[in-house]
Amino acid sequence: MTRLDTDDAVATEASSECDGPKALLLETREVPLGGVRAMAVRRALPQRDLPLVGAWCFLDRFGPQVTRMRVEPHPHIGLQTVAWPFVGEVRHRDTIGSDVVVRRGALNLMTSGAGIAHSEYSVGEDAVPLDALQLWVALPEGRRHGAPAFERHEDLPVIPLEAVDGADGNATVVLGSFGGAESPATAYTPIVGAELRIPAGSRVRVRLDEAWEHALVGVDGDVTVMTAAETFVSLDAEHLLYLGVRRDSVEVASTMGATLFLLGGEPFEDDIVMWWNFVGRSHEEIVQAREDWEAASARFGHVVDHGDERIPAPPLPAVRLTRRRRRV
Repeated sequence: MTRLDTDDAVATEASSECDGPKALLLETREVPLGGVRAMAVRRALPQRDLPLVGAWCFLDRFGPQVTRMRVEPHPHIGLQTVAWPFVGEVRHRDTIGSDVVVRRGALNLMTSGAGIAHSEYSVGEDAVPLDALQLWVALPEGRRHGAPAFERHEDLPVIPLEAVDGADGNATVVLGSFGGAESPATAYTPIVGAELRIPAGSRVRVRLDEAWEHALVGVDGDVTVMTAAETFVSLDAEHLLYLGVRRDSVEVASTMGATLFLLGGEPFEDDIVMWWNFVGRSHEEIVQAREDWEAASARFGHVVDHGDERIPAPPLPAVRLTRRRRRV
């Protein structure tokens, strides 16, 4: 999916390493996206002080809403896109010949490498209920200049979440590894993305890799996270809870039942420059990618079954794009 805003990278005079367990409740923000898309979107990543969680560099929630999605062909470099729907169906087409319908329970994973383009249309001509997470994973140096790829996985591992009180919960391992299970999808860094479901009246233990950093994002229902002895944080769909590193577990409870999404991974190898739909390492890389897209370069190809329609790149800012650095 494209970004119709640019959220320009900004310079920071200081940066910090992820140095221990944290419990930072960060508010998602509403992003105004107009035009033919006219969709309500809330953005959890990047945060100004937290550009990445592991290799996860972008997270939007679009919905729940009734709308007609028409996202014309647009480009990506240096990332993987993860589409994780809750409600509705969206048709994905790209420049390597993929033409699939994204629906609940199936992972659609697109790897841009050095360049790819795709489009996304809701199924049918009328407005329909839609609700989904759109996530990006930054590619490491050894993969970001490679060829584009697309994968679809309908059989993802589901594992129990051990109950402290009440019934066990469960987790679908969407990407990477979690709780001894591994997603069949291709990952290029140590990473986890998992949907967690907590039954009504239960408290479950979510076991974590102590060497990784993690965050939780509310999807629906009431959620209380025990982040330390006698320390509880309420989490809803408008917040991201950053947990830091050196945690072996957290406990998550719900009175009415809840769904949330776990992000995590080994802290990423590098600071990134992210602008529009591009993830790179320098201002010059981003400028070149934009020029290639505007020139209809063969780098991005042609999206299957489309004509000349495409989303033009926005103008670059009047300042030099800089690497995003964490400050928490």
